[in-house]
Amino acid sequence: MNIKQYLERINYIDLINPTFETLSNLQLQHLLNVPFENLDIHNNTPIDLTNLFDKIVTRRRGGFCYELNGLFYQLLQQLGFTVKMVSARVYDGKKDYSPEFDHMALITKIKDDNYLADVGFGEFSFYPIKIELNKETDDPRGIFTIETFDEKYTVVKKKNAEGNFMPEYMFSETERRIDEFYDRCNYHQTNPASHFMQKRICSLPTKSGRITLTGDTLKITENGTIKERKLNNEEEVQQELWNYFGIKM
Repeated sequence: MNIKQYLERINYIDLINPTFETLSNLQLQHLLNVPFENLDIHNNTPIDLTNLFDKIVTRRRGGFCYELNGLFYQLLQQLGFTVKMVSARVYDGKKDYSPEFDHMALITKIKDDNYLADVGFGEFSFYPIKIELNKETDDPRGIFTIETFDEKYTVVKKKNAEGNFMPEYMFSETERRIDEFYDRCNYHQTNPASHFMQKRICSLPTKSGRITLTGDTLKITENGTIKERKLNNEEEVQQELWNYFGIKM
């Protein structure tokens, strides 16, 4: 871990003391500069959760939840934050949740308050969400709330266009180790049933929208306007990965 190089990677030039403001700015800069992507899976390159700094910082790549939150966890630790990895189960849109360890999230304690921090869950919050039950959190990416699910789990929800709060994922506050996520990480990069195996994806939010490459389609959303373009061949795909995400495979 080289803190200076990491902060340069996410274009962070602010204070690094372990405060909520610092955590918020770090999360925002991470999201805006490090893409969510599964390109290694579709390039037959095994994902190594023990060498995240090299991939994301040195080689300026992105990753999916285990990689992005796994490395962000290391940065927060090095900066003096009280932080832990937690297991999350993702809502499937049909009143059910995925298995344990399907997603990695982070909980950071600042003074007497706990915050849900996440830089690896696609279209989620720009800033950490205070873990305070049944309170609405207004974020540039939407309105969120955290509720009790049962005696073990808490669920984070996001308000949809109809004004209803829909689950994003449930999580427990039990502290986890990185190796506990190995099996599920392996599943997502080898099992045909995993949604990460279906199509390659590379996505990066912007302050006014999002840029996403899915399969061979480039989609740019800006201030509510959507533009899509079909890429004609692999050469064009690789060119747009460089143009929009700074990724060279």
